[in-house]
Amino acid sequence: MAKQRVVVGLSGGVDSAVSAHLLKQQGYDVVGIFMKNWEDDDDSEYCSSNVDFVDAASVADVLGIEIEHVNFAAEYKDRVFAEFLREYQGGRTPNPDVLCNAEIKFKAFLDHAMRLGAQKIATGHYARVRCVAADTSEPAGREGTSHATARDGARVRESEGRFELLKGLDPSKDQSYFLHRLNQAQLSKTLFPVGELHKTEVRRIAAEIGLPNAKKKDSTGICFIGERPFRDFLNRYIAKEPGPVKDERGRTLGEHQGLSFYTLGQRQGLGIGGIKARGAQKGGGEHAPWFVARKDIEHNTLWVVQGHDHPWLQSHTLQADDASWISGAAPLPRALAAKTRYRQADAACTLAAGAGQAFGLSFAEAQWAVTPGQSAVLYDGEVCLGGGVIASSR
Repeated sequence: MAKQRVVVGLSGGVDSAVSAHLLKQQGYDVVGIFMKNWEDDDDSEYCSSNVDFVDAASVADVLGIEIEHVNFAAEYKDRVFAEFLREYQGGRTPNPDVLCNAEIKFKAFLDHAMRLGAQKIATGHYARVRCVAADTSEPAGREGTSHATARDGARVRESEGRFELLKGLDPSKDQSYFLHRLNQAQLSKTLFPVGELHKTEVRRIAAEIGLPNAKKKDSTGICFIGERPFRDFLNRYIAKEPGPVKDERGRTLGEHQGLSFYTLGQRQGLGIGGIKARGAQKGGGEHAPWFVARKDIEHNTLWVVQGHDHPWLQSHTLQADDASWISGAAPLPRALAAKTRYRQADAACTLAAGAGQAFGLSFAEAQWAVTPGQSAVLYDGEVCLGGGVIASSR
């Protein structure tokens, strides 16, 4: 019987490398693909794709698998980067990683893998997939199995069930937030081999089998920005439109460089100092740090407040649109949990139904710096239900 072929996205990092190793150990026919998604300044000090490909190729050599270099730069620029710029020009703060997963890693890459004769694709994301019988909420089996067990003990094929996206078992590395726009067709073809592991175990395995990138530092940020100053990068694509920086009393404190260059909750790079009242003692509240609290597009005004817990930075409700639900249908209005940013603990909330692809959330406790353009992602325990793009909050 021929081995089932799985195409693994080898990024050059340790997570995808160990994923490929685990799949090979499980008896799959493993093929590696390195995705090149950006090439505008590929030879610069900020974009490491050339180095990453060398690392990915070295991993493939150690594992004894083939690797192909595939250029998705055109698709990335059209489907991800263009939307990234539109959102920033509109005064919002998008999350390109979410769109990249939906449009490139689990669409362009998936399509390419299927053309290579793959039955599945795999990545190094810290998440899990579970197949459940179509007429029950009970799990039908663990990720990666071609058959699963329904509640009554009967065997059920994946084609007869539906798929759930689960959090990765390592709570500090869970990446389901970035994967919430995947659909049933995409999840049915996807494996996340390291989703069952903690990062420390992944590094241990990498060192044990002699992978050359076992101690490689995790990548941060977006490839096309890298470690460069974010404002310098945006300056290449978005024109500066200076305007006033004002506090809650309407006082003008300085001048901003363009609302596109700032995000709610931002503390650094505002170009303003504290306002000290005459005779005020050193260390008083007037020295509290400033935070971006509002962006008035109509009047090109940046509003800032002092203090992390200022009321302008707190929201009890939000409205989201462009919703995407993993099951294919919106969940029923009820008590759930949500994240309004990646590095955030689940927050208790109540889902309210909306029209079309819109929905509303109300939170038991105020949420800090809820930012238009970011994703509001919903969870029912360990199950990621999907989410939408934050449009407004109060």
